[in-house]
Amino acid sequence: MIPVEDLAVRVESDVNGGLTAIEAEKRLHRDGRNRLTPPRQTPEWVKFVRHLTGGFSLLLWAGSILSFIAYVIDTSLLDNLYLGVVLAVVVFLTGIFSYYQENKSDRIMEGFAKLVPVKAAVRRDGQNVQVDAEELVVGDIVLMRAGDKVPADVRILEASNFKVDNSSLTGESEPQSRIPGMTDENPLETKNLAFYSTLVVDGTATAIVLNTGDRTVIGRIKQLTEVTGNEHTPLHREIASFTK
Repeated sequence: MIPVEDLAVRVESDVNGGLTAIEAEKRLHRDGRNRLTPPRQTPEWVKFVRHLTGGFSLLLWAGSILSFIAYVIDTSLLDNLYLGVVLAVVVFLTGIFSYYQENKSDRIMEGFAKLVPVKAAVRRDGQNVQVDAEELVVGDIVLMRAGDKVPADVRILEASNFKVDNSSLTGESEPQSRIPGMTDENPLETKNLAFYSTLVVDGTATAIVLNTGDRTVIGRIKQLTEVTGNEHTPLHREIASFTK
């Protein structure tokens, strides 16, 4: 919302010459690399075992074991053997299905890694250079064109028919134009901001970096998915209640 001149003062940057390499190195050390923190990983075998040993599954395993014990005591009663096998198979297949469902959810988190841009065109010491996107810092002046991924949360300084695909953030299927002027007080609606990992579909633009890494909008969304990832859905709670 503030004038570009005031923004440049706030982030201590030069909109014409960009940051110096020394200043960029200092900020990189201070703020960390421009990347999303990977989620903590649980070994796959641990996940699978958890699904095989849930509350109701333990009850079925106990029933299966008792059925096998009863068959050993009296081998003439084949029903005990059949029952033990059926219970074991049911628990195993149910565990496989539950593990598969959880694995699909985990793939959403892994998908964030594919959204991250690799290289970025940036103005350093008055020169346009290519750097790793992870090395961008707040105050950097970046240059974007069609086919690029927006390398950080940025504010547009100059634009020529510049459009981005915001579908991963807002669900809008149509390309959204971006211009230097503010059009809305809502950051996700205004046209003078572009966001980390969104795709540039047309035009060119020069912008100043406002946020990097986990502080970007997509980084905050990733953190929310991690926080809510272990919460049970209403359907899961209903099934658990019915099981009890």
